[in-house]
Amino acid sequence: MLTRTDLNLSMLPQAGSPPVRWRISDGLVPYEQAVADMEREVAAIADGRADELVWLLEHPPLYTAGTSADSADLIEPERFPVFSTGRGGEYTYHGPGQRVAYVMLDLKRRRQDVRAYVAALEELVILTLGMMNVRGERREDRVGVWVRRPEKPLLPDGTMAEDKVAALGIRLRRWVSFHGLSLNVDPDLSHFTGIVPCGISAYGVTSLVDLGLPVMMADVDMRLREAFEEIFGATVSEPAAA
Repeated sequence: MLTRTDLNLSMLPQAGSPPVRWRISDGLVPYEQAVADMEREVAAIADGRADELVWLLEHPPLYTAGTSADSADLIEPERFPVFSTGRGGEYTYHGPGQRVAYVMLDLKRRRQDVRAYVAALEELVILTLGMMNVRGERREDRVGVWVRRPEKPLLPDGTMAEDKVAALGIRLRRWVSFHGLSLNVDPDLSHFTGIVPCGISAYGVTSLVDLGLPVMMADVDMRLREAFEEIFGATVSEPAAA
């Protein structure tokens, strides 16, 4: 069986395609506002009225429920606002200190292959972490990016403990992607206890700071962009967004 590891991870666009717009928002962007903006951008990209876009932002504390979310995994429903979303996956936390990247790409100009696209997003995170001397890994049975934690007790089955450092959840409309990934830079990790993150209870959640890497968000953004351009192609900065 072909695995995500076996896939060609390049998602470069067709020759002559314009660069991907690169947008960074300051402050905390309300979730409903972000979704509405994504909807407009995706429609414009699909219609050929706008170039592709990567939007980096942070949200106020909230939980989102993907299309596979199990209500039993929402442990503290009153803790933070909960939003149902059309992305794949289960429950996820977003909040300050977490870099959310909403990736809006026209896969018709690249590769119409959802599995390859998900693997490429994982590789984007893995390359970014590698630039900061953190080894991120993918798992065939779990979407996202994971780090081994040899300093923690072994799991009940005797295997090494692992923590999730980045979550993925995507949606496609007319072969244009939206939603994307979240990388834990320095969020309050206690906020994840209100849910079973991504429906997986056997593993923990970590962040770059928790791993002993006190980086600034701007440093992470710079490395994300460098890794993105290697896998997905050239970018062009938009004016700073509020």
